[in-house]
Amino acid sequence: MEDECHLLWGDTLGYVWGKKNEKIEIPILNERERQTYYGAINCLTGKFYILPFSSGNGENTVEYVKFLQKELKNKKILLIWDGASYHRFSAMREYLQLINMDLPVNEWKITCELFAPNAPEQNPVEDIWLQGKSFLRKFFTENKTFAQVKKSFSSFLQNRVFNFPKIQMYRDLFI
Repeated sequence: MEDECHLLWGDTLGYVWGKKNEKIEIPILNERERQTYYGAINCLTGKFYILPFSSGNGENTVEYVKFLQKELKNKKILLIWDGASYHRFSAMREYLQLINMDLPVNEWKITCELFAPNAPEQNPVEDIWLQGKSFLRKFFTENKTFAQVKKSFSSFLQNRVFNFPKIQMYRDLFI
């Protein structure tokens, strides 16, 4: 399963407990700072693959798929993702045609399937992004700059193995 996450400086903020009637301020240098991440979970192993990009678009989607191919040593890949336009059009279609050429469907190097429309609850990667953002909120005082926020977020998720019921549900379909 694959999804994109747009990490914002404000994502580090959550609720903070303080003394009654005491205002707690958390300095934010630039609320508009943003980092896009692409992430995919291998539902068989639970390994998460994350990579930063400037934005979510067709070209970056293709680059991320190439990254997955390299990481997975050119094994056949089934990508299940949402209906974002850059998943379905131009750059990605051209890349799929190039690598799958005239192969029969059962031999395609990459197959792409869509989750149901407007159903983020089907995608376990959404839960992984939430875990990463929850981690940032828990340790918000340790990240004074957006560069530190990005490093903390990706370090928490990088090379992590996830195993929770939604991933297990998909794993059971493929085993």
